[in-house]
Amino acid sequence: MRETMEYDIVIVGAGPAGLAAAIRAKQIDAALDICVLEKGSEVGAHILSGAILDTIGLDRLIPDWQDLNAQLGVPVSRDDFYMLGEAGRIRFPNWPMPPLLSNHGNYIVSMGNVCRWLAELAEELDVEVYPEMACSELITDRQGRIAGVVAGEFGKNPGGEKGPNYEPGIEVLGNYTLLCEGARGSLSKQVIRKYGLDRDSDVPKFGLGMKEVWEIRPDQHDSGRVVHTAGWPLGSNAGGGSFIYHMDNYQVSLGFVVHLNYRNPHLDPYMEFQRFKQHPMVRPMLEEGKRVAYGARVISEGGWQSIPKVVFPGGALVGCSAGLVNVPRIKGNHNAMLSGIAAAEAACRAITDGRSGDVLDDYESELRNGEIGKDLKRVRNVKPIWSRFGLVGAFALGGLDMWAASLLGWHPFGSMKHGKSDAECTGKATAHEQIDYPKPDGTVSFDRTTNVSFSGTNHDSNQPCHLKLGDEKLPIEVNLPVYSEPAQRYCPAGVYEVIKDAATESREFRINFQNCLHCKTCDIKDPSRNITWQVPQGGDGPNYPNM
Repeated sequence: MRETMEYDIVIVGAGPAGLAAAIRAKQIDAALDICVLEKGSEVGAHILSGAILDTIGLDRLIPDWQDLNAQLGVPVSRDDFYMLGEAGRIRFPNWPMPPLLSNHGNYIVSMGNVCRWLAELAEELDVEVYPEMACSELITDRQGRIAGVVAGEFGKNPGGEKGPNYEPGIEVLGNYTLLCEGARGSLSKQVIRKYGLDRDSDVPKFGLGMKEVWEIRPDQHDSGRVVHTAGWPLGSNAGGGSFIYHMDNYQVSLGFVVHLNYRNPHLDPYMEFQRFKQHPMVRPMLEEGKRVAYGARVISEGGWQSIPKVVFPGGALVGCSAGLVNVPRIKGNHNAMLSGIAAAEAACRAITDGRSGDVLDDYESELRNGEIGKDLKRVRNVKPIWSRFGLVGAFALGGLDMWAASLLGWHPFGSMKHGKSDAECTGKATAHEQIDYPKPDGTVSFDRTTNVSFSGTNHDSNQPCHLKLGDEKLPIEVNLPVYSEPAQRYCPAGVYEVIKDAATESREFRINFQNCLHCKTCDIKDPSRNITWQVPQGGDGPNYPNM
């Protein structure tokens, strides 16, 4: 039998959205019982973001944050954008850029450290924060409402049976459950499907973001400098680009984003990242430096059109569970915090009115019509334009659309659709050329296995694999002959392999789930939609420092 814990508000995920919701709820009513359930080994262990933080959400949540030793890194001092060729670069001036793309007044941060600091503030307000509590199931009451979650189930053996040290987990019940799991959350997927929350929205779209933290030579460091690039090495193969953020202590956040709607199944996002570091603008900065961390995570890129209905009986989707990233700004943490604040305020009003388990329509209205809606509506066409017309179109037509929206509140292209899902965009292997990637040099570029060791990733091997195949034969019988099994390449951690038996010529699809970074790419990009990501037991996965 499972034990039961009851709260006024149950929050799944200790990211910026979940912690903002917890803090705001306690600010409104200190007597409320609030808990935050986090699957990582500690708060921040699974947080990976660029990140440049627009402080609008923090200003609203904690107006005096500057006096509270906030972990906000360094202010942005310089903003550069380059178009790269294989051997050169062209710097774009800042003046043609729409004002919304300026990073003036923003901060280069480690969102993991920001969340650790927010968790301390939440605990000072008597919020109960529980790490190592993976939420594996939704609890539904007799009226079909979400009543809570099952958290902290441990001790199943690899076959899924209960082992000798099995712990059944705890039923954590609440008047309202806020799902703040980040992009492609497993419970959020279930809720969207259960209540048909996406019936009136466009398909969700995603990018894969990979990031390394480097300590570089002092003469190569420029504290507060922000660099974004597009072009090489992706070219016409895929949308995306890079970021280089100069943090404090001679460290830089070096990242690379690949839009997952690419067609060529031979493309390898991880190897594109490693190739990018060989560019003449990048390699000299890294030489004689030291890579100290690596990680990867998908980014919600659907924007305004792809936001599902965010409320359901008994709870709400908050932050990137709803997909609130502003793609051209490459920012979502500010909207995550604003949505957490709005969800908490709606839940608190409902509890004050004696309600429980109903639909928080106030939150839906605030998200659509408030600051979040304003932020996302004006950039809603950039991603579909990029997908349809490529990089040049994104600059020319997307820029025109953003300028018109900023100055006139008008979109010359209306509201464009995304079209196919990222999985459906994958083309057949025979229709695309293979890509010959240079071997990593071990100095500035690295193989997957070596880099994963810098993520702190660990999974107990004596548990069920959390990457579920709908059909175990499909990877070899369909994906391999038709798509050259792209899971071998789109996974940034080397989780998936096709092993050939030399004697029999047979092939085996192997899943090395111990390497999993919880990026969710496989759940999105598999062309047969055969892979489902589920939470492993609590505490397992990456342990990111300063990411």
